[in-house]
Order: sequence, then structure tokens, then C-alpha cells
Amino acid sequence: MSQSEEIEDTSAPLIEHLAELRTRLIRSVIAFLIAMIACFTVAETILQFLSEPIANVLLARGEDPRLIFTAPQEKFFVLIRISLIGGFGLAFPVIAHQLWRFIAPGLYKSEKNAFLPFIIASPCLFLLGAAFAHYVVTPLAMNFFIGFSDAIPALANLVAGQGNFEPGPQSEELQTVFLGSVRESLDLSLKFIFAFGLCFQLPVLLTLMGKAGLVSAQGLGEMRKYAVVGILTLAALVTPPDVITQVILFVVVYGLYEISIQLVRRVEKRREADLRAQGLWDEDDDEDLADEPAGDARS
Repeated sequence: MSQSEEIEDTSAPLIEHLAELRTRLIRSVIAFLIAMIACFTVAETILQFLSEPIANVLLARGEDPRLIFTAPQEKFFVLIRISLIGGFGLAFPVIAHQLWRFIAPGLYKSEKNAFLPFIIASPCLFLLGAAFAHYVVTPLAMNFFIGFSDAIPALANLVAGQGNFEPGPQSEELQTVFLGSVRESLDLSLKFIFAFGLCFQLPVLLTLMGKAGLVSAQGLGEMRKYAVVGILTLAALVTPPDVITQVILFVVVYGLYEISIQLVRRVEKRREADLRAQGLWDEDDDEDLADEPAGDARS
């Protein structure tokens, strides 16, 4: 009988946690559904906003700024997709609040104070990266891709000695004309937004790892050459094959990497100050850290 009581005593908190988790999930889903429906009512406006970069490029080229859909259901599902993504973004504060209310009781006060700034900074940095992608990167990429159809024939004529590096207004030869698909154009814009939004999370990620002691400012500094190779590889994967966009992504992400090093260094100095105030800091730790090999310092 006593064993049964012990089992019930230990299972009761688990059941309470599961019930609370269910409540938090239900509230999050309800918030997401409400936000998705709200976004669907203005999905056309959001689509026009996302299509502004390509429309501006077409207007600058003297072309008609229109996007086509090649299937009867294509635009409807594009609006549904916008509603899903926009609804999640709109409901994210509520979802993050519910997640915080679920995990906060299990954290110490110092841990709450440590994580709360990152929870606030993460969506702000994502929005900053998304804005950078929408207003800077996407126009450059659209201008490169759309202008590429004119650049190749004009270059071929120039090499053949048949004129200047300018496509003629009228020609009997086959010409390619840009008729942008709503779905394909939206996919490209969203890829840039998510790629740069996630890249802007680098300071949050590395600072959290620095707080956990998984990385150090010295180790990150010694990994610069590997970071350069990794960022260049990332730029080649998530951007169009034009040098300008890849250089922009590299400069931005590498700048965030350097900012992350400074943030991790501040975290280490603050931790050292706290340990010194508590009398737990060993003066020999600085010498030991300086004498460690590079691989040990990074660990």
C-alpha cells in the first residue's frame, strides 16, 4: 500500500505538468488560428508588400509590374501560405509567452533574468534580418535575375561584333520575356527573409552558448578563419549566384560574428566579476587559461 502511495505521489506532479502543457498548447493554437484568420483578411495586401521589390525592378526597367498564376488554385494557396506564415509571426508573442509561463516556474530567479533578454532580443533580431532582406537583398537579387535574360543575348552580340552591349528594342529572333509567377516569386522572397532572419540570430545563439560555458571569446577568435569559410559556404547556398548578394550576406554575418565575440567577452567578464565578489575566483585561472592549447581553450 505504501508503494502505491509513493507511485501516486511521484506521478501527480507529472500529470499536473502535462495538464498545464496541454493548456498552454491549446492557448497557443487558438492564438495561431485567430492570427491566421486575421492575416487571411489582409493576405492580398501582404502579398503586394512582399512583391514590392520585384515590382520596383520591373518599373525601373520600363516593364509592366505584374505577376501571373498558372493554375486556378495557385493564388488561393499562395494567400493561404501567407496567412500561415503571417499568423505564426503575429501569434509568436502569445506563443512565446505561453512557453515562458510553462518553463519559468522551473527556473531560478537568476536563470529567468538571464534568459528573458534573449527571448525579447531573438524576435527583434529576426525582424531586423527580415527587413534587411526585404529592402536590400531582395531588390538586388531580383534585379540580377531579371536583368540576366537581357545580359546574355547582349553579351553574345557584343562578342560577335554585332553591336553594343545593349539589347535591341525589336528583333525577329526569339526573345525571352519575364512573366513572374506569384508562387515562385513569393518563394524566393520568403527564402531571403528566413535566411537573413535566422542569420541574425547568431549573436543570441553564441551568447547563450557563452553563458553555458560551451564557447569562449578566445576560442571564437581563434576560429575566425573557419568561420569565414563557413559563412562563405552559407552565402553560396542561400543567396542567388551573384557576387554582390553573397558579399552582402558575408559582410553582415561576419559582422554579427564579431559582435558575438564581444558579447561573449562581456559575459565572461561579468562571470569573473561575480566570482571575484564571492571570493571564488582563483587568480591562477587566468594563467592556466593562457597556457592552455588552442583546442583546450575552445572546449
